[in-house]
Amino acid sequence: MAVLSKIRQRSFFLIIIIALALFSFVLADVIQSGTFSTGANNVGSVNGTDIEAKEFMQNVSNIEKQGQGTSTTQAMNSAWEQEVRRIILTEEFDKLGLKIGNEQLINVIKQNPNLAQNPQFLNAAGQFDENKFKEFLKGIKNAPDQTQWTEWKTFEKNVERYAVEQMYNTMIKSGVYTTKAEGKFQYKLENDKVDFEYVTVAFSTVNDDQVKVSDAEIIDFMKKSPKKYKSENTTSIDFVLVENKPSKEDEQAMLSSIGDVKVKFDSVANVGEFVNANSDIKFDSTYLAKKDLPLDYQEALFNLPVGGVYGPYVFNGHQCISRMIAKKGNASAKASHILLAYKGAPQSTATRTKEEAQALANDLLAQAKANPGNFAMLAMTNSDDPGSKNNGGEYDNITPGQMVPKFNDFVFNNPVGSIGVVETDFGFHVIKVMDKYDAVLMGTVAQKIQPSEATIDAIYTKASQLEADANENADFAALAKKAGLEVIPATNLKGFDEYVQGVGSQREIIRWSFNKDTEIGDVRRFEVPQGFVIAKLKDKNESGLLPIDIAKQQVEPIIKNQKKAEIIKKKMSGASLEAVAKASGASVQPAMGVSLKMPVIPNIGNEPKVVGKAFGLAAGKTSEVIEGNSGMFMVRAKAVTKAPEVPSYTTYITQDRTQNQSYAISKAYTALKDKAEIKDNRANF
Repeated sequence: MAVLSKIRQRSFFLIIIIALALFSFVLADVIQSGTFSTGANNVGSVNGTDIEAKEFMQNVSNIEKQGQGTSTTQAMNSAWEQEVRRIILTEEFDKLGLKIGNEQLINVIKQNPNLAQNPQFLNAAGQFDENKFKEFLKGIKNAPDQTQWTEWKTFEKNVERYAVEQMYNTMIKSGVYTTKAEGKFQYKLENDKVDFEYVTVAFSTVNDDQVKVSDAEIIDFMKKSPKKYKSENTTSIDFVLVENKPSKEDEQAMLSSIGDVKVKFDSVANVGEFVNANSDIKFDSTYLAKKDLPLDYQEALFNLPVGGVYGPYVFNGHQCISRMIAKKGNASAKASHILLAYKGAPQSTATRTKEEAQALANDLLAQAKANPGNFAMLAMTNSDDPGSKNNGGEYDNITPGQMVPKFNDFVFNNPVGSIGVVETDFGFHVIKVMDKYDAVLMGTVAQKIQPSEATIDAIYTKASQLEADANENADFAALAKKAGLEVIPATNLKGFDEYVQGVGSQREIIRWSFNKDTEIGDVRRFEVPQGFVIAKLKDKNESGLLPIDIAKQQVEPIIKNQKKAEIIKKKMSGASLEAVAKASGASVQPAMGVSLKMPVIPNIGNEPKVVGKAFGLAAGKTSEVIEGNSGMFMVRAKAVTKAPEVPSYTTYITQDRTQNQSYAISKAYTALKDKAEIKDNRANF
């Protein structure tokens, strides 16, 4: 880089200056952040119990090792939830006096197959011997090397906690009971039916521009139900990405160097070795169909003669030169099929007999031949192959030998358009050959186009200048537009998030946005793998409610519908359905056999309030105008059909109790967590 060469000329003085600057910067940061203070090493706290950073980060490291592909932030969030749960439940267990004794602990350990089936702990009868197990523990406890004993105590502690939690969950479940009356109620919810007529005017009939909603109205609405619209502290930023990519001049500069490669490429004997020696992308011996070649160069590349060379051309950030090595006909195919399985065939759940499957296959074959264009629909409605049924039975890029032999032979031994039936171990297949693909084997030297030092300097200068200008000019969008860049919003960022939309994993940007010293309007430049991000803090939401841009998506439609309801209600004047229908331009519609368990009105959707009203009306009576989910309604009851009494409601009692027991365990912890005083400092890590 040109800048670097100037720095090297003054390296000695710069090293001293930079060292002093760094020392003062670090010292100031230590003082400001309170690293020397007592709370500096806490990731957070739960009800006054600190979560120590050292132990916490060790847990994070363990989670990362256990979960392949787990990022540090993901592991941190997982460790956080574990710690919060552990502290909350431990407090609850202590209040209740829940604990287990040694004998109970042994019984739990005996259920662990790794221990219960370990030959080291089995007696002559092949049973778990507690005495042998206790002797083993005594041995590792008194051993000079305490590593095994330390590991065992950690394991024992986890087992004990698991056992106590199971005891706690059992207590909660034991307190949940469903009575016969409740079981009968569930039965009636499902089986009582109502017939009614209704008139509806949808909210969509009123244009949105007739019902404006202000930010203040949205905030006031959320304040009425703060728990429902509760949110973690969030931030929002606007940013531009100055990409570190090569210029047109850089692409042209590479042409001369790759041109030398092209001269040699014409005559090399071993194409694979030459590609591996000269290309940034190694040689691939896969035959490719025409459609798999770069779109802009498909014709030229596919039609090259064997030994022919094409290029250079630019593809996916690389200067490329390709040479045709070989061509192969019928290398792959595209086919659709309808599988008719029968009882006893592998992986089959069909109940039809083999003879019935064959008869159905022949019938579908006749239909397919009579109307080949309808093959996809026949497959979707008849095929027993879940892997292809929903896309019309289609399989593309089938290579020889990929399918079972008879299927394979039909596809590759018949011309395009052929339709026939074959039998395999899986059942009968009605097959249509859709297409055949020739393929080519090519060797491609691809050299990545790198930005030159001049380009890198120019990109750095552009990003730095934009950062400086944005710190002086409030109109970030105008500056970005002038620089030919796009402003990208990133909203609803949470302190424990990892990703920023558009630039990937960027904890540094998120930490900056949450830093107590970062104020709304502040601008900062960040170096990212793609280049540079110039970020501007747009908003900090510390209200405890959803940020306004997210709330608009959830709350604004509700408030709009409330306003539309008032407009529509004025149109729906009249004492009868017919009068209301005439006044509003709607029509009287029937709804038959609707239950409270599934309060769905045909062609309308889920409308529990409307259906509930219909159940409550006497036959022939008409309701007032009702605000539903999709619009305003007026209903007239016709009849309620009561479900007949049954001898036993055991099924409904069991179902309701099982559901409520699982729900109770989950909600018990949620209630404890909502009540807990949790301080979360993850944004600082």
